[in-house]
Amino acid sequence: MKILFLAGGSQGDVAPFTGLGVRLRQAGHEVAIATQPRFAELVGAGGLEFRALPGELRRELSPLRQATDFVRQLGEGVAATVAPGDDLLLLAPTTAPLGWSLAEAHGIQSIGVYLQPVHPTAEFAPAVGAGRSLGRWGNRAAGHVSLRLVDRVYGPTVTRLRAGLGLPPMTAGATRRRQEAAGWPVLYGYSPSVLPRPADWRSGLDVVGNWWPFDTQLTDHQLLAELADFLQAGPPPVFIGFGSMGGGEGERLSELAVRALRRARVRGVVQAGWAGLSGTGEDVITVGELPHAALFPRMAAVVHHAGAGTTAAALRAGVPAVPVPVLGDQPFWANLLARLGAGTDPIPFKSLTADRLAAAITRATGDPVHRTRATALAGRLAAEDGAGRAVELIERTATEAGVGGGTCRGRGSV
Repeated sequence: MKILFLAGGSQGDVAPFTGLGVRLRQAGHEVAIATQPRFAELVGAGGLEFRALPGELRRELSPLRQATDFVRQLGEGVAATVAPGDDLLLLAPTTAPLGWSLAEAHGIQSIGVYLQPVHPTAEFAPAVGAGRSLGRWGNRAAGHVSLRLVDRVYGPTVTRLRAGLGLPPMTAGATRRRQEAAGWPVLYGYSPSVLPRPADWRSGLDVVGNWWPFDTQLTDHQLLAELADFLQAGPPPVFIGFGSMGGGEGERLSELAVRALRRARVRGVVQAGWAGLSGTGEDVITVGELPHAALFPRMAAVVHHAGAGTTAAALRAGVPAVPVPVLGDQPFWANLLARLGAGTDPIPFKSLTADRLAAAITRATGDPVHRTRATALAGRLAAEDGAGRAVELIERTATEAGVGGGTCRGRGSV
């Protein structure tokens, strides 16, 4: 099959698909990933085809304006990413409301590949916007409200896209409800050991396990020489990084991070990220982009923004977390880490101070319960093969729909 991923957002929204894409390529499929140009090297490193997808996240905007602007940009070029001969679209949450119309226009199959739970359930609150449980009735009601808010954000862009593709008019909400009524298949790429599949979900929604980013830099000797020397010079340090969060607050966050590390009397690895964090001194080192799989197992604890990818990487490493959620699905994962015992209670980003961070670091590194539970979860994650399970289900779904070798062209998405 010729398979096209449509994915966009920050690195955590894209990187897991490189690992799944490589496994699909190894299974004999041709795989392309359409995403932002800054991820071209990340995609190419795994031997996957890169296709450019417009849309850049602008951190200076409010979350709603940021989402609306990003979706508008996606809509301006998403149609051009589909190439002749593509058999299957794999759609991330950021692209699914647009991808459904692309699949309809080209007569090809589509499957959802989601990194956080989107479908309403009574068992937990929506991953985006809630964080804590609202009770069984409240959780399910909030889940439906969350979907309708997404419909509003995508509405104008879906209308323009369908017109450009020559499709009958249909609102974003109507396209989503049509997919649901048809039992559209969605694979969830997180661990059922961390968040089990809700009993009230319909069939066709499968929690398969994590898709780990493809990365060639997974051995110690490939870490920067200066960092390797730092790691060997003393006890395991504490990692502090906020990924794509904190833009424009680099100076404040840098000072805060260094003060917290020293008050907790631990060494630190500070990752620059989009905020441009930095730290100086014999007990602190600043790094750029490095594979979490190589770095996190060497840490005493990990302070992070609780994005889905970073949360999974910390759990995989078996190290305690100090979650500092900012927005989106981050409060959800942050609260889940605390409930699992693999992390401290979250510190909301807006409430972050050096004193609060130092106290949380001290708890994370000093309470053996956090390390024990994180280690136990790491063992369970190591026993899972999320990518292998996803490949199996993708191939089964495609076969049932007649996809492959051009035999099902014109069947449409389900």
